[in-house]
Order: sequence, then C-alpha cells, then structure tokens
Amino acid sequence: MMKPLRPRLVAERLTAAARSLAAGEPVLIFDAADREGETDLVILSERATPELVRLLRQDAGGWICTAISDDLRRRLGLPFYSDLLDRAAPGFPTLRELAHEELRYDRRSPFGVHVHHRATYTGIPDNDRAMAIRAIGLLARDAPRLTEAEARRRFTSEFSSPGHLPIIYAAPRLLSERKGHTELSVSLARMTGLSESMTVCEMLGDSGGARSPEAAREYAEAHGWHFLEGRTLVEAWREWSSA
Repeated sequence: MMKPLRPRLVAERLTAAARSLAAGEPVLIFDAADREGETDLVILSERATPELVRLLRQDAGGWICTAISDDLRRRLGLPFYSDLLDRAAPGFPTLRELAHEELRYDRRSPFGVHVHHRATYTGIPDNDRAMAIRAIGLLARDAPRLTEAEARRRFTSEFSSPGHLPIIYAAPRLLSERKGHTELSVSLARMTGLSESMTVCEMLGDSGGARSPEAAREYAEAHGWHFLEGRTLVEAWREWSSA
C-alpha cells in the first residue's frame, strides 16, 4: 500500500497535474476501493477538443459528463435530475417509485440536466460534444466576473434542453461532503486555481467491469499522464480547506 504523501509533495503533484490539465492533457483519478472503485479519465472542460472527446470515448469508454461547482449550479438556477422527477411525480405515478435512489456507493447522485449546444446538429459527434463541453468550461471560467443574470442569459442563449451532454453537480462543500469523481475533479480545480468545470469519463476494462486501478495506472504511465488517488486529493483538501 502506498504511504501517505507529505504535504509538500502532495502540493507539487497536484500543481503538476493542474498544469497538464491547463495545457489540454488529461489526468486520471481513482476514487477509492471502498467506493465505486473506478478510475476516471478527466479533462479541463474549457480545453475540450474533438480529439480529447474521442480519447474519452475510445480509451475510457464510460459515461462522458461535465461537472460544475454547486456555486455555478445555483447561479444558473439548475435543478438536480431527482428534483425534476419529484416535481413530475404527481402527474406521472410511476416516477414516484423511480425517484427513490438506491445507490450502493453514495447517498445521492450528482445528476443534473442534459443540454444541447444550440450551434450543433445532433450533439453527439466529437465536434459537437467538444463545442458544448468547451462552452460550459468557458462559462465556468468567466462566471466570477458575471452577474447572476448575465450568467443565466449566456447559458440559455448557448444551450437548450434536453440534449446529449449530461451536467453533473459537485456537492456544496466538495470533498468535505462527498468523495465522488465530481467532487474530486472540481476540488482539484479549486485548489489549483483552474476554472471549476471538469469533464470525466469512467475507464472500463475488457471483462465487462471497471478497469482495474493497476491497469489504469499503467495506461497513465504509458502516456506520460498523471494518475491521482482519491485519498491524495482528500488529504490535500483537508490541508487546503483548513488553512
């Protein structure tokens, strides 16, 4: 088992990973063996390209979704998908049963709305998804300088819903509250000063399940990309948030 990293070494490692993300390279994040036990291939949303989307689709193979902070979610006035189910349940009785989440690895999912960039056609090709992901990333980058009304106008002018790009929301207190890939990736962005939107995709194996952390680490080493364990990010978050 890997020994806990010293605070200085942790900071250097996260800074190096953030530098790679800002340069348009992916990083790999493993959550924990006692959680999902999955490694996600992660990119900085504002740096999305068709080539990176293709990489997520072909080399990871899981669900491509874009994470944003809870602050941006609230400013944009976006509901959780479970909230939409709850509100629709009176008119659609079946939804009363579907709306009860039974997650085996967490208390609540981060699922939000699915969007479609208005400038795209079907929204599925790599070019279309890259455009949508990049637009969300740029909005996350610019949001601190925008009023709430400006942020919402920009979002609704660029996107419609439903669509083929799922948005997921980080917990308000990030890793102090939840330790999923949504929070791990957005916490990395916050601690290192990146725009707070990451796009993630689970790495699948050939056996029908998740790719093992050992195989994911080998993949990262073969490509010269950073592999981060969830516990490393949690350690760093505790130090950073208490400073």
